[in-house]
Amino acid sequence: MKTVKQVMVELKKKGDAQTRKTYARHGMPEDTFGVKIADLKLIAKKIKGNQALACELYETGNYDAMYLAGIVADGSQMTKKQLESWAKTATCAMLSEYTVPGVASESPHAQALAMKWIRSKTESIASSGWNTYTGIIATTPDEDLDLEEIKSLLDRVAREVHQAPNKVRYTMNGFVIAVGSYVKPLLKKAKQVAKKVGVVSVDMGDTACKVPQALTYIEKIESAGRVGKKRKTIKC
Repeated sequence: MKTVKQVMVELKKKGDAQTRKTYARHGMPEDTFGVKIADLKLIAKKIKGNQALACELYETGNYDAMYLAGIVADGSQMTKKQLESWAKTATCAMLSEYTVPGVASESPHAQALAMKWIRSKTESIASSGWNTYTGIIATTPDEDLDLEEIKSLLDRVAREVHQAPNKVRYTMNGFVIAVGSYVKPLLKKAKQVAKKVGVVSVDMGDTACKVPQALTYIEKIESAGRVGKKRKTIKC
């Protein structure tokens, strides 16, 4: 498969009605074939390394193609303009909260974009910003992180989370969990903020998804001795 047309034909073949129904409950747009993520990953292996094709797939506006693009694309090769475009054109939370941060966190522009997006008044873009910073935290050695900036973001969560837009609340909560899980020097601070914040209420729609309680989650990681264990990528 070397062209968008060939990939779209393959995606259409792999789609099914039941998956489309499931995706609809999770807020995915109508423009989707309903391809399971496991099948998307198999297709991704066939076009691995084709950066240009990945970018073309994202531009189709089809959910399956856009998610596939995020698996294939190398964020370190993308321009700031491309990443900004991906954030602006994400058509659902799955893309704005996972696909966009997955590539953006690989970029040399990751930190600047994360901070810019966090300040956005647009819910989906702000969500991309918080999760991009979560990706930076999860994959970057502590000595290379701006700990003062991260502390200021924790303070911002403590002040604003309960008044923030719905999905921004979700990603702010995830940010606190990430700091407590991945940044040893800020474990104590993250736990303090998590305790202050308490339960974060988020409307997850017609799904069984739940919002993890940050302090409980961090304490589980701590008791398992996994605090500070970094990931290679946040792509999933």
